[in-house]
Amino acid sequence: MPDLLLELRSEEIPARMQRKAAGDLRKMLTDGLVEAGLTYEAAREYWTPRRLTLDIRGLTARSKDINEEIKGPSTSAPEQAVQGFLRKAGLSSIAEAHVHSDPKKGDFYVAHISKPGRAAEQIIAELVPGIIRNFPWPKSMRWGPASAKPGSLRWVRPLQSILCTFGPETEEPVVIDFEIDGIRSGNITYGHRFHAPDAITVRRFDDYVSKLEAAKVVLDADRRKEIILADARNLAFANGLDLVEDEGLLEEVSGLVEWPVVLMGEFEEAFLAIPAEVIRLTIRANQKCFVTRPQGVDDALSNRFILTANIEARDGGKEIAHGNGKVVRARLSDALYFWTTDQGDLPDLAELEASAEKFGLDLKKPLDQRMARLDHLGVTFHAKLGTQGERVERIKRLAEELAPIVGADPALARRAAVLAKADLTTEVVGEFPELQGAMGRKYALLQGEHASVAAAAEEHYKPQGPSDRVSSDPVSITVALADKLDTLVGFWAIDEKPTGSKDPYALRRAALGVVRILVENDIRLALAAIVGKASDLLSFFHDRLKVYLRDQGARHDLIDAVITPQSDDLLQIVRRVEALGAFLDTEDGKNLLAGTKRAANILAAEEKKKTAVAETVEPALFRADTEKSLFAAVNQAEKQAGEAIQNDDFSGALLALSVLREPVDSFFEHVLVNDEDQAVRANRLALLARIRAATGQVADFSRIAG
Repeated sequence: MPDLLLELRSEEIPARMQRKAAGDLRKMLTDGLVEAGLTYEAAREYWTPRRLTLDIRGLTARSKDINEEIKGPSTSAPEQAVQGFLRKAGLSSIAEAHVHSDPKKGDFYVAHISKPGRAAEQIIAELVPGIIRNFPWPKSMRWGPASAKPGSLRWVRPLQSILCTFGPETEEPVVIDFEIDGIRSGNITYGHRFHAPDAITVRRFDDYVSKLEAAKVVLDADRRKEIILADARNLAFANGLDLVEDEGLLEEVSGLVEWPVVLMGEFEEAFLAIPAEVIRLTIRANQKCFVTRPQGVDDALSNRFILTANIEARDGGKEIAHGNGKVVRARLSDALYFWTTDQGDLPDLAELEASAEKFGLDLKKPLDQRMARLDHLGVTFHAKLGTQGERVERIKRLAEELAPIVGADPALARRAAVLAKADLTTEVVGEFPELQGAMGRKYALLQGEHASVAAAAEEHYKPQGPSDRVSSDPVSITVALADKLDTLVGFWAIDEKPTGSKDPYALRRAALGVVRILVENDIRLALAAIVGKASDLLSFFHDRLKVYLRDQGARHDLIDAVITPQSDDLLQIVRRVEALGAFLDTEDGKNLLAGTKRAANILAAEEKKKTAVAETVEPALFRADTEKSLFAAVNQAEKQAGEAIQNDDFSGALLALSVLREPVDSFFEHVLVNDEDQAVRANRLALLARIRAATGQVADFSRIAG
C-alpha cells in the first residue's frame, strides 16, 4: 500500500509551538483522510525549527465506491420536510428521488446515492490546501506582496515550500500536485540554512530522513534532545563538572536548532556570590543555556555554562562561546546589582513606620522593610478583596488560629505569615517572578530568622501541582493552609468561582493543595468553621478530594459512599475510604455488603411506595427467632461501631458491623418482610432501617457497587 510524505517548510517556528503544531497537522490530515473514505496503517509527525513533517504509512490508494439509500419523508409530507430531505441527500429536486411503498406507512421518498471512489491523490490534493489555510496557529502572519490581498495565506512564519510525495515502496512515488498562494507542491526540500542550503530531491520518507541528515538536519526532535543531553553531560564531565539538567530547557533548545552542536562558555567566578537559582534563571531566560556544578556538589554552581549552537563553526565554536559569555556576564551584572540592592536599606524608610508598627516589623531588617513597603504602597491583590497588606493581615490571623491544630508554634506561624509575601517587592523577584518564595527564604535566613519561618516563605506556596512535594514543617503547613484557605474563601465570597475549564485564579489547584496538605500530614481540620456559609465551597473540596483519591487508586463508589454534604474533615473521609476498601476485600465484607444492600433496596422501594415504616422496632411483634437474633446483633453492632468511630477507628467500626453478616443472611432466608399483617410488616421495615442506620455510621452501603 502507498505511503504519503508531507513537509511544510517555513522560516523559524517558535519552539513552544512546534510539538503541538506537528500533532495538529497529523490529526487534521488523518481525520480528513478517514472522513473521505481512506484508511491508513500508521502516522507519525516530526518537527524542526523550519519544518513540520508527516509520515503516513499504508494509505489506501482509492476510497471505496458508495452505494446507499437515504430514506425520506412521506410523499404527503409538508414542503419543509421535503426540502430538508433534499439537502441531507444532496439532491437538487424531488424528481431525483425514488418513491417506495410500505403496506403500513404508505408511499415515501428514497434517495439512491451512488458515488464512485476517488483516487487518494485527488483527496490529498483537496485536503492539504484547506488544512494549511485553516491551521490553528496561536499567532500567524501574512507576508510579501500577496499579503495585501483579502484572504491571503496566513502562517506562523513565511511558508517557503511544500513537499508532498505518494506511492508504494516498490514503485517510483508521484508528486501530489496542488498550489496555495503561489507555492506549488513538489519533491524538493532544503537542508541546513548555512551548511547545506541547496535543493534536495526526495522520493519517500526513508531517503528524505537520510538526505536531511547528510544536509545537517536531525529531523526527530526527541533524537535532537538525546544528542544535546548526552553531549552536554559528556562535555561537563570532561571538565570535571556535572550538568544541571532541565527538561523544560532541553525541550526548548531542541526546538531552536536543526543540527545541535554543544559548546561550553564561562563567566567570572565573582558572580558565584549570587544565589544559584538567580544565576540559573538569568542564564536560562536570556541565553537558553544550561548551568553546571562541581562534580558531587548539589548546592553550588561552577562558572561554566553549556550552550547549544546550530552550526559547526570553523574555530570549533570558540567565538560563539565567547559571544554568549559576554551576554551572560552583562546579565549576571544586573542580577548581582538586584541581589545586593535587596540587602540594603530602602530609600523611603521614614514613610514605612506606620506599616511596620501594624505588623510588628523591625525596620533594621531588609525583608521587614520590603513587607512594610508592600503594605505602605497599597499594592492591590484583587479589586474586590483589597490590598496585599490586608490579605497578609487575614493570613496572619488565620495562621494563629490554625497553629494549635497543626502543632506549630503560634509566634513562629504569625511571623512567617507576616514575612511570606515580603519578597514580592524585591528587585530579584521583580526581574524573576518565578523566584517568588525562594528569595523570601534566602533573605529571611540572611537576616537571622528562625529556619521554620524562612522555610515557610518558600513552602507556603506548595504544592503547586500533583507532582510537587508537600511540606512537613508545621509552620510551613500552617501558613500554606492559611494562604490557600483565604484565597478560596475570598473568591467564593465575591462569586469568582471556577467555571468549566476556566480557573483564572487557580482555585482548583489551591483546593487540591489543601487536600494534600491535610491528608499527607494526617491533620484533622473542621473546614465547615472556616468556609462558613459557603456550603458549595465544601462541595468544591469534596470534588478535589475525589480527584485526589481516584489518582491514588481509590474506587469512586467507595468515595461516594463515604462523603456526605456535611463531611468537613477530609482526613476522616480518606480514612473511612481506606478502611471500607480493605473491609470489602474480605469475605465478611462482601457478604455484609450483599445483605445490607438488599435491606436498603427493599426499604427504599417501600419508602417510595409510602409503605408504613414503624418509628421504632417493637420486639413484641417478632414472630421468628431470626428477627430476635438480628435485632440483638444490630443493637450490639451499632453501639460498638459508634464507639469505634468516636475513636477514629474505622476498621474497628467495620469489624463490629461484620457480626451482622450471619443474622442478616438468616433473616432474609427465613422471614418475609412484606407480611400480610401491616404492623408486622412496618416493624420488619423498621428493623431494616436500623441496619441501614448502623452501617450508615461508616458509609452509605447502597452506593457501593456489587
